[in-house]
Amino acid sequence: MIRRLLLVICLGVVSSTAFGQSVDKKQMTERVKAEFLHSWNGYKKHCWGHDDLKPISKTCRDWYGTSIMMTPVDSLDSLYMLGFKKEADETREYIVKNLNFDKDISVQNFEITIRILGGLISAYQITGDKRLLALADDLGTRLLPVFNSPTGLPYKNVNLKSGKTDGKISNPAETGTLLLEFGTLSKLTGKPVYFEKAKRALVETYKRRSPIGLVGTNIDVETGKWTNTDSHVSAEIDSYYEYLLKGAMLFDDKELRDMWEDSIAKVHTYLADEGSAMSKLNPQGKPINGELWYGHADMNTGKRTATTTGALDAFFPALLVLDGDKNRAAMLQESMFKMWQANGIEPEVYNYKSGMVEHGGYPLRPEIVESAYYLYQATKDAKYLATGKQMFEDLVKNCRTDVAYAGLKNVETKEKADYMHSFWLAETLKYFYLLFADDKSYDIKKAIFTTEAHPIKKTWK
Repeated sequence: MIRRLLLVICLGVVSSTAFGQSVDKKQMTERVKAEFLHSWNGYKKHCWGHDDLKPISKTCRDWYGTSIMMTPVDSLDSLYMLGFKKEADETREYIVKNLNFDKDISVQNFEITIRILGGLISAYQITGDKRLLALADDLGTRLLPVFNSPTGLPYKNVNLKSGKTDGKISNPAETGTLLLEFGTLSKLTGKPVYFEKAKRALVETYKRRSPIGLVGTNIDVETGKWTNTDSHVSAEIDSYYEYLLKGAMLFDDKELRDMWEDSIAKVHTYLADEGSAMSKLNPQGKPINGELWYGHADMNTGKRTATTTGALDAFFPALLVLDGDKNRAAMLQESMFKMWQANGIEPEVYNYKSGMVEHGGYPLRPEIVESAYYLYQATKDAKYLATGKQMFEDLVKNCRTDVAYAGLKNVETKEKADYMHSFWLAETLKYFYLLFADDKSYDIKKAIFTTEAHPIKKTWK
C-alpha cells in the first residue's frame, strides 16, 4: 500500500513537472495577444465610445446613461503593454479629444477611481501625454467631495458636476482602496490634498479595527460604526489589505507598513481556517497537508462565521508574495486552483468545506491569474505556467463568443452572461500576457500594480 502510494505521488510530481515544462511561453504570449485583439475589436465594432460591450446581444452599456469611456480608458495601458502601439495611440487621441467629466451624473467613487483615474495616470506615465494627466487632475478634483464626511471616510457616490455625495454605508474596500491612485496624482501634480485625503481614509478605516485587530464588511462613514461585523478577505474588504501593503511600498510609508504588519498577523490568526487540520500551519509556516484556505470570522470575537472563499479571494496569494511569504502564497494558490478545477472555472463564492458552489457567477475575474503571475515571477516554477495555460484554455472554451468574451451566469452550467467587464482587458488578459511574456517585457520590480492592474512607477523622489 505504501509503495503504491509513493508511486502515485511520484507519478503526480513527474506529470506536473513535465506538463509545466511543456508550456511554450512564446506561443502562449501570441495566443493571449490574439484573444485580446478579438475582445478589443469586438468592443470597437459594436460599442466604440460606450462604456462596455454586451457580447451576446452585441449591444452596449453605459454605466450612468452617458459614456465615460470605461473600456477605452481602463484598457489603454494594456494596449501599450501588449505591444499594440498604433491602436493605443489612436485610442489615446480619441480619449483626450472626447472624454469629458463635466456631467450631471452620480458615480461610484471606488470604481471610477480604480478604473478611470488609475487608467489615466498609468497611461500618462507610459506616454508622457500631459493631456491624460490633466484629465486625471480634473477627475480627481471632482471626486474629492466624497471625503467630506465627519470621519474622513469617503461616501460611496459623488455627482461629478455638483459635488453632491450620498451612500453613507460603505466598506473597507471602498474607503481604503484609493491611495495608490490619489497619492500618485498628488505626486504628479504637486497637490498634497489628494494624498492627504486618501491616506486619512485608509488610516481611519484601520483605526476602527476591532479589539482583536479585524475589520468588518460594512461601516457608516458618518458615525464610524460598523453595520456588518463579518470579517474576511473577500468582496468589500479585499483591496483594503492590498493598499496597506502597496501604499507602504509605493510611498515608502512606515506608518502604512506598521499598519500592514499588524493587520496581516491578525488575518493569519483569525481568518486562516484553523477549524480544520487541512489548514493548520506547522512551525515552518506550511500547511500540514498542503491545503490552506481563508474563511470568515466575526471581527469582534474571531468566531468562524463561514467556510467560504471565491474568485475575489484569489488575489491573496499575490499579496502574500509581495509580503515575502512565498510558502503560504504557494499553498493558498494550490487551494485556489483546486477551486477552479472543481468546475473548470472558479465561482464567485465557493464553500471549501463542503465543496459546493454557493454563488456560481464568473464575470471574467483576473485575481487567480494575477497570483499565478506573481508566484511565477517569485519562484520561476513552471507549474504556474501550466496552471495558467489550463485556465486560459478553459476561458477560451467556455467564455469566447463570436465577437468577444462573455462572463458566465453559472460555472456549473457554463451558461454565458451578456456582459464583458472592462477588467477583462485591463486585468485578466494583461496578467495572462505578463505570465507568459518574456521577463524583460515589463519589469515587475519597477512598478506597483493597482487593484485594477494599472502599473504605477515611482517617478518622483
